[in-house]
Amino acid sequence: MNALVATNRNFKLAARLLGLDSKLERSLLIPFREIKVECTIPKDDGSLASFVGFRVQHDNARGPMKGGIRYHPEVDPDEVNALAQLMTWKTAVANIPYGGAKGGIGCDPGELSVSELERLTRVFTQKIHDLIGIHTDVPAPDMGTGPQTMAWILDEYSKFHGYSPAVVTGKPTDLGGSLGRDAATGRGVLFATEALLNEHGKSISGQRFVIQGFGNVGSWAAQLIHESGGKIVAVSDISGAVKNSKGLDIPNLLNHVKEKRGVKGFHGGDPIDPTSILVEDCDILIPAALGGVIHRENANDIKAKFIIEAANHPTDPEADEILSKKGVVILPDIYANSGGVTVSYFEWVQNIQGFLWDEEKVNNELRTYMTKGFKDVKEMCKTHNCDLRMGAFTLGVNRVARATVLRGWEA
Repeated sequence: MNALVATNRNFKLAARLLGLDSKLERSLLIPFREIKVECTIPKDDGSLASFVGFRVQHDNARGPMKGGIRYHPEVDPDEVNALAQLMTWKTAVANIPYGGAKGGIGCDPGELSVSELERLTRVFTQKIHDLIGIHTDVPAPDMGTGPQTMAWILDEYSKFHGYSPAVVTGKPTDLGGSLGRDAATGRGVLFATEALLNEHGKSISGQRFVIQGFGNVGSWAAQLIHESGGKIVAVSDISGAVKNSKGLDIPNLLNHVKEKRGVKGFHGGDPIDPTSILVEDCDILIPAALGGVIHRENANDIKAKFIIEAANHPTDPEADEILSKKGVVILPDIYANSGGVTVSYFEWVQNIQGFLWDEEKVNNELRTYMTKGFKDVKEMCKTHNCDLRMGAFTLGVNRVARATVLRGWEA
């Protein structure tokens, strides 16, 4: 099931539980604005190349829209729409004053030189500079983009509007980026896991974890869980997968990944088939890679008691049903991976105030937000007698619906 169908389905279930009227429900689903622009740049060899840039701005009832910009050859408009909508609910669940957006450019960043990427980013910014802004829409990095991309957007935007560090988040710290931003999503996953286990009378220490995906989120989650006494028994990434039932030596694995650009060939564990990673024996499974990896074909074989969704939309609705019948507790993506956007909010706040926080303050504030977020989700679960996914969706949708009605926007 594709991401848009699944997101719409969850939204509709939440709207039904909340008893929203059909007009309000419809207006909450329709994006505020969809932008598509042509970006033509001279390549290094002097030839011209054209790319399509786009931005879906989903909802701004609770504040400026917020969401990543991805550079990827296959940019599917449905997926971007789903992710923009997901950001609306995610920011509402985290209770930060934003709505949702998502965008990017259809290109393969691996095939462009650094100077070509810079030209492309600047042309894209020129095309959308009057549609984004500190109090309108605040982009952030996503697949294929990073702090340098944000620095180029900031510089190009500032040519039109004066120096505006708060127009993007995920910037280099030298340009107003926040300390702790790099680890934020992974640290949020740690705090979310702690909150869930606490509810079940357990702690991270001694639990066995499997992590699928060892990029920014997976590797930070692994490092922080390891430091908290959790035992990580298997990890995988694009290169392969390794397993050690006694627990992998994470500091050594991180060094290996830095050197070899992948977990493959790590000597502190046995190589396993990466496709079997999700069904390895463990207490807690953390999918931190792509969407749609847990589906009806493999859901029955999953041995974990808890699944923490660090990736966006890793579990299909069909798998959801199978797993809940098995008694597996799933902590949904719109809560579990909201650490990144929460620290993005802290970065934006610091930029607007012109006052930098130290890293300890960033991490303490993140813990406060993640802990409170879990309590709020649990409250909704009790009110509507539903699972954590519907608890999070009803929480997010309800907050956006209330803001929409209060502003007099309902149709």
